[in-house]
Amino acid sequence: MENIYLSVLIPFYNEEGSLEKLWQELQPVLKSLNKKCEVILVNDGSTDNSYNVAKELERKNPEIKLIHRSQNQGKAAVLQAGFDEVKGEFVVTMDADLQDDPKEIPRLIKALNEKKCDLISGWKKDRHDPWHKTIPSFFFNGMIRKLSGVNLHDINCGLKIYRLEVVKSLSIYGELYRFIPVLAKHKGYKIDEIIVHHRKRQFGKSKYGISRFIRGFLDLLTVVFITKFLKRPLHLFGPIGLTLLFVGLIILIYLSILHYGYAQSIGRRPLLIFGIMFVIAGLQIFFTGLIAELITYYSQVNLSKKKRH
Repeated sequence: MENIYLSVLIPFYNEEGSLEKLWQELQPVLKSLNKKCEVILVNDGSTDNSYNVAKELERKNPEIKLIHRSQNQGKAAVLQAGFDEVKGEFVVTMDADLQDDPKEIPRLIKALNEKKCDLISGWKKDRHDPWHKTIPSFFFNGMIRKLSGVNLHDINCGLKIYRLEVVKSLSIYGELYRFIPVLAKHKGYKIDEIIVHHRKRQFGKSKYGISRFIRGFLDLLTVVFITKFLKRPLHLFGPIGLTLLFVGLIILIYLSILHYGYAQSIGRRPLLIFGIMFVIAGLQIFFTGLIAELITYYSQVNLSKKKRH
C-alpha cells in the first residue's frame, strides 16, 4: 500500500459558501504533487449547510475524509481530532474561509525541506483583515515573542506545515492552538516561517470577537508556565514569595524600630497589617512552589520506575 505523502487538515464552522470553491482550488495543487494525498475536513458543529456540502464532497472524492462533530467545541478540539486522524508524511493545516491560498502548499513543502525544519508557519505580512483584527494581533504577537522566546511574526496563522511526528506529539485544548509553534519548540522541534499570500474573506464573517484576545492572553500565561516552569515550579513561585516576604519583613523591622526605639504606638497603623499580610502571603507562595517541586520530583521518579518495568 502506497504511503500517504501529504495530509491537508481543514477545520470548518459555518463555511457553506467556501468549501466547494476551496476544494476546486486545492484539487489541482494536490494533483501537481504526483503523490498520494488526503484531505481531512473537520466539521465543528456547523449550524448552516456546511456539513451537507462537505458530505457531498466526501462522497464524490475518495481522498476526502469528513470528521463530524455535532457540537461546536472550538478550533483546538477539531484540530486535535484531525491530528489524531492524519497519516501523511507532511501535514498542512489551513482555514476553510478561502483566506489561505492552497497554491502556497508546494512552497511550504519546499521550505520545510530546504530549511530542514519540523514546522513552518505562514506569515501573513500583507494581511487583508479589518483593523480591529490586525492591530490587536500585532501587539499580541509581539507579547508572545517576548514571553515565549519564539520569534515568529504571525504565530496564529492557520496556514502551517508539519512533519507527521510533530502533530502526533501535540496535545492541544482550549485556545492552545494559537501557541502550537511554542509547544513544538518546547518539545525540541525546529520551527521557522515564510511569507504567504493572504486573501480577503469572500463569504460569511469572522467567527472571532474581541473576547478571543482575553482568552488568548490567559492561555499565553498557561503556555509560558507549561514551557518554562512545569518542571521547575519553584522558579516561578520562589521569587514572588521571597519578594513579598522581604517587603513584609522590611515593614515589620521598620515598625519595630519605631515601637522599641522611639516608643511610638504601631498597633493601629495600617502599615502593620500590610507587613503581616506580605509575610504570610510570601511564605504561602514560596511553600506552594516548594510543594509543587516535591510533587514534580516524585512524579518524575514514578515515571522513571514505570519505564524501567
